[in-house]
Parts: sequence; C-alpha cells; structure tokens
Amino acid sequence: MSQYWSTVVRGLTPYVPGEQPKLSNLVKLNTNECPYPPSPAVLEAIADELGADGASLRLYPDPNADALKAAIASRFDVSAAEVFVGNGSDEVLAHTFQALLKHDQPILFPDITYSFYPVYCGLYGVEYRTVPLDERFALRVEDYATPNGGIIFPNPNAPTGRLLPLEAVERIVAANPASVVVVDEAYVDFGGDSAAPLVADHPNLLVVHTLSKSRSLAGMRVGFALGQAPLIEALERVKNSFNSYPLDRLAQRAAIAALADGPWFDRCRQRVIDSRTRLDRALTAQGFEVLPSAANFVFARHPAHDAAGLAAALRERKVIVRHFRLPRIDQFLRITVGTDTECDALLAALAEILGGA
Repeated sequence: MSQYWSTVVRGLTPYVPGEQPKLSNLVKLNTNECPYPPSPAVLEAIADELGADGASLRLYPDPNADALKAAIASRFDVSAAEVFVGNGSDEVLAHTFQALLKHDQPILFPDITYSFYPVYCGLYGVEYRTVPLDERFALRVEDYATPNGGIIFPNPNAPTGRLLPLEAVERIVAANPASVVVVDEAYVDFGGDSAAPLVADHPNLLVVHTLSKSRSLAGMRVGFALGQAPLIEALERVKNSFNSYPLDRLAQRAAIAALADGPWFDRCRQRVIDSRTRLDRALTAQGFEVLPSAANFVFARHPAHDAAGLAAALRERKVIVRHFRLPRIDQFLRITVGTDTECDALLAALAEILGGA
C-alpha cells in the first residue's frame, strides 16, 4: 500500500466492472450491452460533426449541452431546466450522491442492487443502510417508510431484473417528502414505465437514465437525470466544480440523433424483449429458476448445479456470463440477452454441460 495514499483512498473498495475480455470469437453475455448497433442516424451525425478534416475536435464542446438537453426535454415532456447530462449515468449518479444524498441520516438502498452505490458512499462519506429484498428478490415499498437521508434503487433492479410498478414507485416518493428519492432507470426501456411523468408532482424525485443500453451507445458514455429545477441546479453546481466539459462533441451529436430515431429504438428494444422471453422459456425448460425480468438480462440459478462452476464451464466453451460472489445471490448467473444466435450458443453450451453432468 502506497505511503502517499489519502485516508479516503485507503478505505475504498472500488467497483469491479464486468469483464471486457480481449479474446476473440466469444459469446459475450456479461455486461448488458445491446446486441444491436445504434441508429444509422447516429453514424451520420458523428460523420457530420467530424466533417472532412475533423477540425471541430480542436474546439471545446458546449459545456451546458443545450441542444442535447432540449432533445431530452422534448422526449420526456419536461423543461430543459429539469434536465442534467453527464458522462454516462455513473457520473450522473456520482454527482447525485455528493449533491443530494449526503446528509446526517443514512440513505437507504436494497441489499442486492447496483454495487456502485456503496462505492460512492465510501468515496463521498455517505452513511447508508441496506434494506433486504424479500425472499423472491422483490423490493417492498413499506420497508422504505422510515427516516432516512435519501433513497436510491434501480428500476428494474440490477442484477435481479425485477420491476417495481410505477404506482409503487410513487408511493415511496410520496412517503418520503423530506428526502430525495433517486430512481435509476438504466433498464426501464426493456419492460417498465419510466417515473419521469411523476417529476412534475414530486420535488424530491430524481430519475436517472442512460443511453448505453436501449439506445446502443455504451461506447459514447451519455447519461442524464430528470428532476425539478432545484435538484438539477444542485447537480450542475457539483458538475461545474468538477468538470465543466463532461460530454464531448461526438457524444452530444450521437445522443441527439439516437433520441430522434424513435422507430429504430422501438424495433431494437422489442427484439431484445422477444429474445428475453424466448431465453427465459428455454432456460426454464433446462431446469433453471429464472426471476421475472424487465431488463435486457435474466437472473437464473439451477438447483442442481453450482453457479460458479457453470460460469467456468461456459467460459471454457467461449460463452461469458456474469457471476457475483455475494450473499444470497452466489448461486445465480446474470445473463445478458444477446441476439437469438448468441442465446442459442449459450443454450447449446448449457445443454452440453448439464447433459455431461
């Protein structure tokens, strides 16, 4: 351990992202990327921004991303003053923890959830308390009717994929008027209803989105938040004290184009939803227990086979899935919904493994 590290750094347990393997010819179903490319309009927008010589890259991007905020505002029927943008939803969440969730009382989030949340708490000195999901890994609304410094949860949850209905989300928001409720909607486009329409009636609600999943822009790093103007102002104050230019020119143009192509978005997400249904049925037929999922992944376990062993055996067959060595879920695999061809390769590998066993 370096003698030059700060006390904060010494105490950190960093987030571990899903593996980005360097091997070729893998069926990569471990990081919930969309299996389909972005809209052709995205490529055209990037080419237009670059021009013939890429001269625009010598200039800073718009620090306020006004055109992108306008596009997001139009898409979600809010004002531009109710939109915040950042370098992926992870940066938006980071600013949220610092700007809106650091108070005297601990914040609340599920015991099984996005593992970046406790990392942010450690980095920014935010006290927290985890709230157990029920025996079927569902979030219980009544568990969040307790004094707190804020609440955050993904909807659908990650890594379980389980969805909380919109009316239940509103009950949590309404029951906590003295604290901010953050709904992390990275996967909502694959089967849920966004809480964005609730923003107008709830000054304590912040809804966080990403273009990485359903808009196929994981490589561009664009995220945003929707909330009433005072919440957005708090995020802007943190952003402008940290990095005034978080989104580059290409990312802003790509995001605007992706948001504008509704038909492409609808086709791609419906293909993922259809493939998820097919994959769920096939895994169930192989003896897996599959949790109900509204995301672009499924969370499954086999009663007769150790999850770590299955993950290792799949890897030997060049199929990569995600396994978490964590309490309560160490026997589950999180499997990204790929193309039907990729899902078929997974199912064939599993049939070979299970048959051999």
